[in-house]
Amino acid sequence: MPQGAEWLVILAIVVLVFGAAKLPDLARGTGQALRIFKAETKGLRDDEDKDDKKKPTTPTGELNAADTRLDDVAEGEIVEDRRENNA
Repeated sequence: MPQGAEWLVILAIVVLVFGAAKLPDLARGTGQALRIFKAETKGLRDDEDKDDKKKPTTPTGELNAADTRLDDVAEGEIVEDRRENNA
């Protein structure tokens, strides 16, 4: 981790590269980008929490006791479509 004198050297290099006039704009843009990133990650976490609450207790497409023709169901076949075709 940089200490006192090393931070001064880093600051001097940044001023030389970007110029003193551009530093406030650079800091403002960085702050806005971090705020947007923080808001988006919070939104994703909130969406995941909502999705976790809405998940069904049994996985979709899982066969249950009401399905009568279990032996001729192909692997990966969508069971709901099969029942509609047989009806």
